[in-house]
Amino acid sequence: MARFRYRAFDENGALIESEESYPTQEALIAELQRRGLNLVEVVKVDREEKEKKAFSLPFKLGGGVSDRDISIFCRQLGTMVNAGLPIIDALNILSEQLPNKNLAEASKKVAQMVSEGRPISSSMAEFPKVFPEFVINLVRVGEETGSLDVALIRAADYYEKLAMIKSKIKSAAFYPTFVVIVATAIVSGILYFLVPTFAEIYASLGGQLPAPTQMLIAASNALRNNLLFIILFIVGFTLIFRFLMAQSYQFRKSVHSFMLRAPKMGELVMKSTMAKFARTMATLFSSGVALEKAFEIAGQVTGNVVIKEALESAKKAVIEGEPMHRALEKTGMFPKLVIAMVRVGEDTGRLDEMLDTIARFYEDEFDKAVEGMIKLIEPMLIVFIGGIVGAILIALYMPIFKLGELIK
Repeated sequence: MARFRYRAFDENGALIESEESYPTQEALIAELQRRGLNLVEVVKVDREEKEKKAFSLPFKLGGGVSDRDISIFCRQLGTMVNAGLPIIDALNILSEQLPNKNLAEASKKVAQMVSEGRPISSSMAEFPKVFPEFVINLVRVGEETGSLDVALIRAADYYEKLAMIKSKIKSAAFYPTFVVIVATAIVSGILYFLVPTFAEIYASLGGQLPAPTQMLIAASNALRNNLLFIILFIVGFTLIFRFLMAQSYQFRKSVHSFMLRAPKMGELVMKSTMAKFARTMATLFSSGVALEKAFEIAGQVTGNVVIKEALESAKKAVIEGEPMHRALEKTGMFPKLVIAMVRVGEDTGRLDEMLDTIARFYEDEFDKAVEGMIKLIEPMLIVFIGGIVGAILIALYMPIFKLGELIK
């Protein structure tokens, strides 16, 4: 999506200056003419200028805006609009009540822009780090159809479900991660503090130590002598990994591809991805967003580069006239169930309902997969960690069992 800055006069002769993202300049011009605007100038905004503008916003965006924050914003705004409150007043009220400071400040700025005669969708587009493109497109459709409140409520429902999926992913990852970190800390503490004490005692006794004990003491010495290097290596590896994930497309694609192929994890990732894809497509399609745009947004929401590329390929095929189910099938990335249900939706003219059914099915399957994985991981971690700690203690106390042989 390219970014364009334009100047135009509305039907009342008021000058409008704004920026919007569109696939091409021709598409933007056609949209502005459809709105009844008299175009004066259209300029493409290059990437560097856009980045500078993003960093020159009048408020700090460091805290970020979560899916739950967006859901609260959309639901409250939709409710107030449905009750007949003017959009400017509703936005100003939200700017005073929202707990997220970035979202509250952005609401205040959007209210100011709307009061100057700009559409709310294009005003929200000025804050891409606060308002997702998904919300902006739904709001734009709501403005054009006169059902802004319905569009906002749909967006709120969507982000509630999306937040729920992400919350369950975090819950599934939290327990094993926490246990592994605590276990690593305990084992490191034993190796760093306890083993050297026993090593001094055994050294004073003389004699040949059992092989497991010698290996344990060697590991303890390696940890104590290279602790700083190990810490720097872990920190450096983490920073390099995050840098490559952010900057290298091929590296990110490799990681995402591995996540899809990994045993158990791949199943979990696929189900969550299909749930997000179907929920996004169902919400956008039922709201009247163009299928091409829906594919683009769905690719961004899935969060997986491999799936995103597959959706881009499917989008091109659909634009060229392919049915949606056949376009998805050609990518080789979508389950047969998804393809079959999409085909039924296309044949019956109820594609949005079928997509909603797919979303609910994979959301339920994802819940079951998360619960099953937690039940599987919990005993495995207990056995694994217990085995490591037990092996350390046995190696540590083996010489005591042969104390008589060690004393000379």
